[in-house]
Amino acid sequence: MSSKKTHDTNSHNHNHCIETALATAETLCVEQGQRLTKVRRRALELIWESHRPLGAYQLLAKLAEEGFNSAPPTVYRALDFLLNAGLIHKVESMNAYLGCAHADKVHQGYFLICDDCHNVMEFDYQDIHSALIAKAETQGFELRAKTIELTGLCADCKTLPEGARP
Repeated sequence: MSSKKTHDTNSHNHNHCIETALATAETLCVEQGQRLTKVRRRALELIWESHRPLGAYQLLAKLAEEGFNSAPPTVYRALDFLLNAGLIHKVESMNAYLGCAHADKVHQGYFLICDDCHNVMEFDYQDIHSALIAKAETQGFELRAKTIELTGLCADCKTLPEGARP
């Protein structure tokens, strides 16, 4: 039996995350006059299955297994829709997608990425965002991307001996 600890089982209910994300998505789509199609909905569910970002081709494979159109443009259109609707984020350093924990409000997402288990936690600190924007402006710098990704060890991985980490 492996001594590796998994983060997705004991203490966290992903079904609650998925249900909340879908309810938020449905509300936002109605407000924005958009449709949450079957493929968009299923893509969002699959992205929310864990707190590990999911790559486009991983998503494509999962959708294909379930009988959805397996052409890459189908997945990229769904991802573009979910990104533009504010329902997911792209974790640039991993070239993967993560469900947005704060989709019901306009915000800038910042991410804590565990180097060992690859879980990603989104946090929303508008004061950090405002300070960074102000600093860039004082330097005459025009920001084009505003993604901040901090890497290290999550609380769970930090407590495991190095050989027992995922």
